[in-house]
Amino acid sequence: QVQLVESGGGLVQPGGSLRLSCAASGSIFRINAMAWYRQAPGKQRELVAAITSSSSTNYADSVKGRFTISRDNDKNTVYLQMNSLKPEDTAVYYCNADAKATGFRMSTNYWGQGTQVTVSS
Repeated sequence: QVQLVESGGGLVQPGGSLRLSCAASGSIFRINAMAWYRQAPGKQRELVAAITSSSSTNYADSVKGRFTISRDNDKNTVYLQMNSLKPEDTAVYYCNADAKATGFRMSTNYWGQGTQVTVSS
């Protein structure tokens, strides 16, 4: 099927930047939309940003103007550039992809294992 592996999380001071990456691998026939979600302790998982196969994007209001989602279709990779980070951005960030694996009739929603982002002084 399809595996998603995130990288790039870590500890950063308020106002700092991080870049998350998520690489898809496996028996990929087609990747449709890709997205980043996050989940803070005690809170529900929420959509941060999403990007279609044609690179149309949308963002949560809380990150507009600070985060940028992009993708490299040749590398089956999605990125999240996070600038001006705030303590409230602290969460586990999950990659998500709607993808069709080779041999499967329909697309399936896939998730990565998550990467921790901590914004603290």
